[in-house]
Amino acid sequence: MNDVDSSRYNSMPKPELEVLAIAAIKEHRRLIVADEAVYEEWTRASSDPAVSSAVLESLQQEYTARQEKSAAQQEELSEIIDALGYVPDVPLDADN
Repeated sequence: MNDVDSSRYNSMPKPELEVLAIAAIKEHRRLIVADEAVYEEWTRASSDPAVSSAVLESLQQEYTARQEKSAAQQEELSEIIDALGYVPDVPLDADN
């Protein structure tokens, strides 16, 4: 759980926080899609005996790095939403 009192976002105006929250939600969605693609490639490669262990290790490392980046981004998103006080609506097809 976040310590909302120490959040760097608490002093920001709500309209700015909402813009940040929407951008962070969109980024989170993009990361999820990209992470799933890497995971699917890794699992496909894992079942292919022609794929070298070096390639498998590289895919695993990429997936692990992506998961770490996603976790950090999720933490920041959580801080923004905690400071905002609600989750803004962001349509699934809203890319801009």
